[in-house]
Amino acid sequence: MWRRVAQKFSSSYAVSSKRSYQYGRIFSRLASSEASSVGGRSSYTIVDHTYDAVVVGAGGAGLRAAIGLSENGFNTACITKLFPTRSHTVAAQGGMNAALGNMTEDDWRWHMYDTVKGSDWLGDQDAIQYMCREAPKAVIELENYGLPFSRTEDGRIYQRAFGGQSLDFGKGGQAYRSACAADRTGHALLHTLYGQAMRHNTQFFVEYFALDLIMDGDGACRGVLALNMEDGTIHRFRAHSTILATGGYGRAYFSATSAHTCTGDGNGMVARAGLPLQDLEFIQFHPTGIYGAGCLITEGSRGEGGILRNGEGERFMERYAPTAKDLASRDIVCRSMTMEIREGRGVGPLKDHLYLQLNHLPPEVFKERLPGISETAAIFAGVDVTKDPIPILPTVHYNMGGIPTNHLGEVLHIKGDNPDSVVPGLMAAGEAACASVHGANRLGANSLLDIVVFGRACANRVVDLYKPGQTQKPLPNNAGEKTITWLDKLRNANGSLPTSKIRLNMQRVMQNNAAVFRTRETLEEGCRLINETWKSFEDVNIKDRSLIWNSDLIETIELENLLINACITLHSAEARKESRGAHYREDFPKREDGQWMKHSLGYWENGKVRMAYRPVHMNTLDDEVETFPPKARVY
Repeated sequence: MWRRVAQKFSSSYAVSSKRSYQYGRIFSRLASSEASSVGGRSSYTIVDHTYDAVVVGAGGAGLRAAIGLSENGFNTACITKLFPTRSHTVAAQGGMNAALGNMTEDDWRWHMYDTVKGSDWLGDQDAIQYMCREAPKAVIELENYGLPFSRTEDGRIYQRAFGGQSLDFGKGGQAYRSACAADRTGHALLHTLYGQAMRHNTQFFVEYFALDLIMDGDGACRGVLALNMEDGTIHRFRAHSTILATGGYGRAYFSATSAHTCTGDGNGMVARAGLPLQDLEFIQFHPTGIYGAGCLITEGSRGEGGILRNGEGERFMERYAPTAKDLASRDIVCRSMTMEIREGRGVGPLKDHLYLQLNHLPPEVFKERLPGISETAAIFAGVDVTKDPIPILPTVHYNMGGIPTNHLGEVLHIKGDNPDSVVPGLMAAGEAACASVHGANRLGANSLLDIVVFGRACANRVVDLYKPGQTQKPLPNNAGEKTITWLDKLRNANGSLPTSKIRLNMQRVMQNNAAVFRTRETLEEGCRLINETWKSFEDVNIKDRSLIWNSDLIETIELENLLINACITLHSAEARKESRGAHYREDFPKREDGQWMKHSLGYWENGKVRMAYRPVHMNTLDDEVETFPPKARVY
């Protein structure tokens, strides 16, 4: 057992200004103890914290949740493995959808219709209603926070066209719905939210790596265990509510627009706790990643008038989406591009990519609306966008699936006959979560909206359930022991395979076997290969045995999280015998609503995937809008 020495702190730590942001003013109870030789090899210093709520992740969703909690008086900790303004939200470019009606008449119900249609009827319509109805309020709130939106000549928030957006339930032409800050909307959003979080005294634990959830015997989440990467101490955060906002797992693929930190850590924690991950087979490929580099060129470039062309100079999207053309939904554009390349109409010596033409646009558009991509194209493609087209190729961009939640942000699992049972004390928001507002395919500019709306929803739900300073039960006596044993085993792993080799094998399997087009053969082979890759992880080798800034250990933990996500993704894709949204099977090319209008649930059990399913919510929250029944999805 651990020898516990209680210590109480009534004032802020006396730390250098360099680290003052890390500790801030900590009024919670802290207890320091030293573990006896866990696993027979090492001792670990354990530090206990008690907070009203803990947020894991400091991107847009995590910061918005933390703001909502802190401004309501909740003592809130925000744990993040990197400095908040380096979170991947900073890379978002295009904008945030909201029916403000600044460019044309608009209605949140039209936005809802487009989102349900974009999801290929796999989205939960109650959650979609909530998101689209809250969208205008969320954008105005951000404007009041100080987000520097682009403006029209009369001073209103500028809104650009984005794919899959229409007026009058698809009958009124293209909608101009995406509120933006040039093509750096995510950057503006993240810095704005971080400023607000600091204003409300959120306690940040920066460069702390969240390891596992702390679950009790009743199946409730009681907090989270984290590793301080600076000094190697283990920290147990006890809280009434734990909110996971850890982002996606794009780095399971070889080529992705995601940052290298997007390793699905929250998903891995949930899976190890015996809870399911939902709809992981739906992986969004963005049509315009820079060929070779994978860097994102925003959909806003097409919203401002950019055109996709093949090797023959043809505007080919007219063939596949006669009405929406280059602004069809992302899954349709990606498949159309892939078909052009397959049929020999690609660009370059290998005819293996295509062009995005922007040089016909006026110079002021680049200066005012697209300054970021002009710079990105010059650096990563060596292209002057005012003169030459950008070489592009579909690139992994977003995970529609994740931790299943309801529209309040509460994590769900199947308990008895109830497919919507709530896991007490656990919430999720952002790309880590699956509400499910994106279903089988996310519309562009709905992701920034998602993180803000559902980060706020999580905070609101905590406010409804608890009071600041409310008494908490003690943690289970063995809280964290299993995780520390697991950590110690990884830190002392002495196999023959370096982490980098196993990671590369995983990324190649995902890139080759869970791509834009899928078949029974590629998916069955993918399941076999990813199982073998997981098995090879038992032979991993870590050379650095220290606990201080051990990047070898951190990358190995991230790899385990990625492998769990990758295994569930491939097994979920192999099991779904239909085509829907981003999941397109050439052997089952049609959508099968009778059998497959349901959410996939993948459980991680002793290194193997077990599949289950739960129904799609076809109901709305109230009578403000009617449900949208399934129909053919064409653009």
